[in-house]
Amino acid sequence: MAKRDYYEVLGISKSATADEIKKAYRKLSKEYHPDINKEENAADKFKEISEAYEVLSDENKRAQYDQYGHVDPNQFGGGGGFSGGFSSGGFSGFEDIFDTFFGGGGGRQDPNAPRQGNDLQYTMRLKFRDAIFGKETEIEIPREENCETCHGSGAKPGTNPVTCSHCGGKGTINVEQNTPFGRIVNKRTCEYCHGTGKEIKEKCPTCHGSGRVTKKKKIKLKVPAGVNDGQQMRVAGEGEAGLNGGPNGDLYVVFVVQPDEFFEREGDDIFVEVPLTFVQAALGDEIDVPTVHGKIRLKIPSGTQTGTNFRLRGKGVPRLRGNGTGDQHVAVKVIVPKKLDDKQKDLLREFASTTGDKVDEQTSSFFDKMKKAFKGD
Repeated sequence: MAKRDYYEVLGISKSATADEIKKAYRKLSKEYHPDINKEENAADKFKEISEAYEVLSDENKRAQYDQYGHVDPNQFGGGGGFSGGFSSGGFSGFEDIFDTFFGGGGGRQDPNAPRQGNDLQYTMRLKFRDAIFGKETEIEIPREENCETCHGSGAKPGTNPVTCSHCGGKGTINVEQNTPFGRIVNKRTCEYCHGTGKEIKEKCPTCHGSGRVTKKKKIKLKVPAGVNDGQQMRVAGEGEAGLNGGPNGDLYVVFVVQPDEFFEREGDDIFVEVPLTFVQAALGDEIDVPTVHGKIRLKIPSGTQTGTNFRLRGKGVPRLRGNGTGDQHVAVKVIVPKKLDDKQKDLLREFASTTGDKVDEQTSSFFDKMKKAFKGD
């Protein structure tokens, strides 16, 4: 199956800024993350979204994608890429064009420039009431940090990295190819310094030359009151360490709220169902109704029907953005007694006669009726 256009995958235009690309990715990755979305194709969509972001968030990869789409430009090397008898003599300008994209004067980031660290995502499971009222807690996450032994240089203490002798500190090596369009200069990451422009002669014994180590970091969090299932909270600067002195990335905490056996939540409102006896519904009563804020007395008018809803204002969820609190909605369900003694039946018959209701009493059970049917009674 052909790959979808990366801009279409993220739902953005081809003129989208870096911030717009990042915003679209965060929204979609949260929606389709396999830990949150249990749909059958959620994992495939999440993979597609991540792939699109990886390309469009990188300035060089995006420029290459805009020029060639999903096709790898390197597949056209060696003169076998385009067929149709084009003569290289009529395309002398291509040499300069390809040099702009792959060689010489192309704009490339300094491999030693400060770069922000990667963002991290942590899934936190919350009890129903903790999501409503918030809580203070501590989590532990694994993340990459700068090695304390070499301070991120990767070199053994007392030594320093040196300029890479293979790429001259550029971090890339030019590879020339002759094609029907002329000479193509393809810029590739230096395999000796891995794009850093520096070589480490004596590696740090702690990080083995990477300059980074994985550690478990304890972070104190204050979960705000009113968070809902699937929402996320940004914790600035608690992602992975930056490169070359760059700032840390951010940590995004995604909340997964466990359901409650009695209460149901929709937005900032809470819904419950409470039982009423036939007598309570007919004559009226005052009952205790549980809320997340504690019990409250609710007056039931006489003649209340099953399914009637009552609103308890301010007894719902604190609003995450803004002042105030949602409401609790109480639906009553009239419970009809299943077993009655003779006295109770007589009272109900008397009640029915006073109201003019004609009742055809069903005194036999279903199985008694089946037996009679088989016997032919």
